[in-house]
This record gives sequence, structure tokens and C-alpha cells, in this order.
Amino acid sequence: EMKLVHRDFEKDGAGTLVLIPEESEDMWHAFNLIAEGDCVRANTIRKVTTESATGSTTSNRVRTTLTVQVEDIHFDTQACMLRLKGRNIEENQHVKMGAYHTIDLELNRKFTLKKSEWDSIHLDRIEQACDPSKHADIAAVVMQEGLALVCLVTSSMTIVRAKIDVPVPRKRRGDCSQHEKGLNKFYDQIVQALLRHVDFDVVKAILLASPGFVRQHFFDYMYQQAVKTDNKLLFENKGKFVLVHASSGYKHALKEILQDPAVQARLADTKATEEVRTLEAFYKMMKNEQSRAFYGPKHVFAAAEADAIEVLLISDKLFRSNEVAERRKYVDLVDKVREVGGDVKIFSSLHVSGEQLDQLTGLCAILRFPMAELEETDDSDSDDD
Repeated sequence: EMKLVHRDFEKDGAGTLVLIPEESEDMWHAFNLIAEGDCVRANTIRKVTTESATGSTTSNRVRTTLTVQVEDIHFDTQACMLRLKGRNIEENQHVKMGAYHTIDLELNRKFTLKKSEWDSIHLDRIEQACDPSKHADIAAVVMQEGLALVCLVTSSMTIVRAKIDVPVPRKRRGDCSQHEKGLNKFYDQIVQALLRHVDFDVVKAILLASPGFVRQHFFDYMYQQAVKTDNKLLFENKGKFVLVHASSGYKHALKEILQDPAVQARLADTKATEEVRTLEAFYKMMKNEQSRAFYGPKHVFAAAEADAIEVLLISDKLFRSNEVAERRKYVDLVDKVREVGGDVKIFSSLHVSGEQLDQLTGLCAILRFPMAELEETDDSDSDDD
């Protein structure tokens, strides 16, 4: 999880936070914390050009610590990289005041974030990022013969930790020995990757997913080996393995698996599936009791005014608005719903369920009681979503 080094602020006040991102998901948390206008201080690389007395110039890459006032934020979902562009606001021997610089936040290097106001959503995010129990609660091996991905599914994203690609010779008539040998080598590598990347203390379930019988063969092989090597860890955790069908050994097959009702039943207490279930509850309510399910800003804000919201579903995308007032509006909404005992589920837009919620404006509410009067007012001012 993200390491909190130092914290110096009160809720709704100004102040600083020093953090060390330790894994790729922490960059996603940082992306959700940092806003335009914030100041970020971090160690970075700057190309510095020097001119000699004779007029010849040389340029070197120098490591230096800069503080920039952030003007532009870019998050690369594939590489999990966070890039911040802004003007230098502190004296530095290599960089003039006011000069532009781009900082790439790096894993295992600390950065300081200074804000003029830390609100309740920021505090939520910090708690989520720095609390280990909120992390990878599901592991998954998606496989087909010769190809396997070992993934960790956290509350906000899916991370591929290992890719195993082993050519398995075909079965020959009357001779399966080369095929067997190849398969066993393939299975051994998956077992090693599982033991290396999965923290069995944290993970509540390990999905083994494949087309055909691959998953069952692998599972049987793994436990035959565990007997031979007396692997206690595997025996203690045998009950955590869930064997399910997948269309292939590629990452997109994982999406289908996480939506499978049987799988959801097994993963009942993890946050990633909690989001999926909340969204399903919303759809169900919409179908069965329409006047207790609404989406879109106009209806949801009206329901909040009436203290009617039982569960608020909101996309983290709405808190990333560059308009301070726009963000404030959604933070106030969350605070208001919580004050009257409502439940708030913040969805990650990097997650399957978050993508679905974004198609419904990123804002939905399940109400405590029907508000038929809202159905009369159509959400015509949809330009504000």
C-alpha cells in the first residue's frame, strides 16, 4: 500500500502530505488526490545545458528536487505512470523560477503534496491508499494451454503480475510424453508465479479460469506437487481456489468471470464485487420500483435535498473536475448523504463496474422511499453531467 510518511493538515484546511507510492495502483490514488493548482515537490530529472567560456554548450541530465504548481495532470493507465506539468515555484540552482517542468512521479520515491483545502473525499482516498486491508483481495489465474496470466484484482484495478508463455508440444499418436513434459513445465511456472505474487494472508479467493479442462488439470497437478514437496501454504489455502470457466487465457476474459453470479457469490465480501453488486441492486430497483431509483445530477441532487438517499453510487471521475466549485458540489453531496445515515459507494472509473456507472452519468441513487414527483421532472438539464 502507499506509505504515509508525514501528514500536516486538518479536514477542510490547508496543509501538506508526504507519500511514497510503492506499487502501480498507488499512482492511481495519487492521480485522484492531485488537482490543478496544488503544489507538488519531488525528486526529478532535468536536462541542464551549460555554456563554457569558449561558447560551446554541453547538456547533462541532472537529478534535482523541484516544487511545481500543477497545471496539467496525465495518467497513463497502461503503464500506471503519473505525469505532472507545472511551473517551478522554489529557488533551484538548475531551474529558473517560473520555468515549466514535467515531473514523472516514481515508485518508491517520496513526494510532497500541498493543498489549500483537504476535503472528506481526499481523506477517504488517503485512507483507502494507505490501508493494506483495502488492497488486492482477489487473485486470478486466467489460462489456456501454454498461456497464463497471474493477476491481482484490487478494489480499483486489475494488475497483471506475471505472464507465463510456454510452448507445449502437441500430443503424438501413441506418445504423449513430450506433451506431458511441456504441460508440467508450464504448470510449474504458474505455481511459482502464484507463490511469488499472491499474498495468501490478504487474498480471500484465487480464481483459476480457463476454457476446457485446463484449470482442473492444473489444480490437480499443483496439489500432487504440494504433497511431494510438503507445501503447507498451499494446503492451508486449498479452500480459497475457485475454478471457473473462461473463454481464453487473455486478460479480457477476466471481465466476464468477475460478472459471473457464481463467482460473485464466492467473492461476496470484497470491494471490487461490492461495487458490481451495488450497481446490480440499482438496476433491479429501476426495474421493480422505478420511483426509488434515479440517475443524473438533477434527480440525484433533488433526492439528496429531501434526505431520501439510501445508497449513493458515484464515479471517482466526478471528483477530478478542474473546476473547484464543480468538485465541491459532489463532495458536499457525499457529505450530505453520509450525514443522514446514507451509504456512499465511490466507484473507480478504471473498474468494469465504474465504466458502466459512467454510462449512467456517473451518478445514481437508490432511495429510502419512493419519490414519484421526481419522475415528472425529466432530467432535461443533462448538459450539466
